[in-house]
Amino acid sequence: MLRNGRLEWIEYTKVNTELTKSKERVVKEIGLSIFINKRHFTTAMMTPMMEKEFVIGHLFGQRVIENIEEIQSITIKDNVAEVVLPEIRNERKGFPMIYSNLRVRREDIFDGVKAILESKVFVETEAIHSAGLFKRGIEPICIAEDIGRHNALDKVIGYGLTNDIDFGNAFVTSTGRQPAEMILRCCNANIPIIATKGVPTTLAVDIARKVGLTIVGLVRGNGMTVYSNPARIW
Repeated sequence: MLRNGRLEWIEYTKVNTELTKSKERVVKEIGLSIFINKRHFTTAMMTPMMEKEFVIGHLFGQRVIENIEEIQSITIKDNVAEVVLPEIRNERKGFPMIYSNLRVRREDIFDGVKAILESKVFVETEAIHSAGLFKRGIEPICIAEDIGRHNALDKVIGYGLTNDIDFGNAFVTSTGRQPAEMILRCCNANIPIIATKGVPTTLAVDIARKVGLTIVGLVRGNGMTVYSNPARIW
């Protein structure tokens, strides 16, 4: 097996009228074990890139930390992430409200979704999700890829935290459907808009309407569907 970053060559047998040996590149997957203060927290199945940003974004999205300053250190080696925190918080209940006056042009939504769909890895393998963090009318702040859509979102949130980005003045785009776990990550980060070529679930829409988050789905061609809080899109 030949390895090359996010992709690996594998051999396979193609079955048509005859058996044919060949090979192709597929997306690499690893298990990243996260330890907090020497205790196992979780093992995430992910694509090996932006591991540090993923760990930060994941802990933030799971509400283990409230800000990046709480992290005393992160060491990542041999698919193990060691995180040192002053303490582990108890699970917080409820959904954080969105506090933002951001309004975004439809053209920026189209551009943001288009940008994450131009992944060369997806074109080759059809096995990767993307997420992007954007400000209105300018280049993307960050675009990340992973086998899991929630992992990709964790990565861009972790990047934003690392670079002191004001999430209330930014929006995210994501590939695939948008279940509640994606919406909750946006709530925790105070991201006011998430847009996708796919669709949300009923629970995702219910939560978004309650907290003031805008879900834009079915961003395709010249149209889109705004499932919650449409006043943010103009």
